[in-house]
Amino acid sequence: MRIRCGKYFGVLFCALFPVSLFAASTPFEVCISSLQQQARAQGLSVRTVELLAQVSPVERVIELDRRQPEFNQSFADYLTRRVTADRVQRGRAQLRRHRSLLNRIAVDTGVPAHYLVAFWGLETNFGSFLGSMPVLDSLATLACDLRRSSYFTGELLAALEIVDRDEVTPQQMRGSWAGAFGHVQFMPSVFLRYAIDGDNDGRRDLWGSIPDAMASAGNYLANLGWQREERWGREVRLPEDFPYHMSGIDKPQPLANWRRLGVRTALNKPLATVDMQAALLLPAGSRGPAFLVYDNFHTIMGWNRSEFYALAVGRLADRIAGAGGLWRAPPADVPQLPRQAVQSLQTELVQRGLEPGKADGILGPATRAAIRAFQHDRGMLADGYPHPEVLRALGLENKDIENKGLENKGLEDAGAEDMDVEAADGEAANRKAVD
Repeated sequence: MRIRCGKYFGVLFCALFPVSLFAASTPFEVCISSLQQQARAQGLSVRTVELLAQVSPVERVIELDRRQPEFNQSFADYLTRRVTADRVQRGRAQLRRHRSLLNRIAVDTGVPAHYLVAFWGLETNFGSFLGSMPVLDSLATLACDLRRSSYFTGELLAALEIVDRDEVTPQQMRGSWAGAFGHVQFMPSVFLRYAIDGDNDGRRDLWGSIPDAMASAGNYLANLGWQREERWGREVRLPEDFPYHMSGIDKPQPLANWRRLGVRTALNKPLATVDMQAALLLPAGSRGPAFLVYDNFHTIMGWNRSEFYALAVGRLADRIAGAGGLWRAPPADVPQLPRQAVQSLQTELVQRGLEPGKADGILGPATRAAIRAFQHDRGMLADGYPHPEVLRALGLENKDIENKGLENKGLEDAGAEDMDVEAADGEAANRKAVD
């Protein structure tokens, strides 16, 4: 085996191939030859294997895959852009329009109607944008790039299997830059395992059939472990003397324990006396909203591994079902943290014997847990948020961070629509394609 690299449109492609394939004229063509061999070995028809000879590398796909924002997005900004007044209103309209269908799916799968509509809204804005990139081209481009070649090779072969089964034509198979498609943005492997025929016409059509799309989403969530008769979580109020070091998705407690600690619902009522595990999340630190999240929150994260995404699904579902806004909105004046600053923070935490995960500049659960441990050891309010005093205690310069405040256009339900091409694709790209 040998690694071979080459540039297309100024983008470097590298992949691992058998030495015998080096007669091909370019690295991408070499990669395609290797992929054709794998497709044949998988038993795909000659007609389907030959489709690979027609694919082309797409520069934009690599650009989007490599794109790393300069700043970490705050929870206020994330939620504001996704749980908007317009999306809530449109979601309620879709809930009314498809009530009979959605109720039937809820009976079959256990996933309530308003959750299905919330996923639909976040993934494609209720079908407003399904993605326009040729899926085979996108997946071939990513399969021939070393960064995540193994994962995308599997997805490309799954997409070819879908075509081989005559479930969709290559021309019809269009979606996001990462290869997700349809109303609920399934990756090809998810389609093969969980897509179902919801309108009983003999086809699984996630592009043109809302019954198929909603039934497939419900089936997928049920197989991920959705718990019937349970919600995703809820916003809660914390007492003034709350022990913040107990927060974090990695620290679930029985609901009774949170009740004894004085945690109450957002409506200032006692928590229910039911036998459930719950973790307490503070996505914007102690100044922002607090959430108790249950088993179904983890199921949502099986769809997309982002805590922010799962919170947005839960909040949008609640609003579509008729709930009001948050009791405590996330603060709009939180400064954006540059990735470089977060990398420095992560490095410093490692040097102090903590485990924030790899220094990738992303303020994820592991980094927040390490910050929380540092704060607790120092006698600080241990909310896992990189406040300026945390950075100062770690000896990090935070002047530039403090001077770059976040310009929010409002809090939850006051944001503008954000469903352009890249925003729509961004949700699907996180599902299974993250490192």
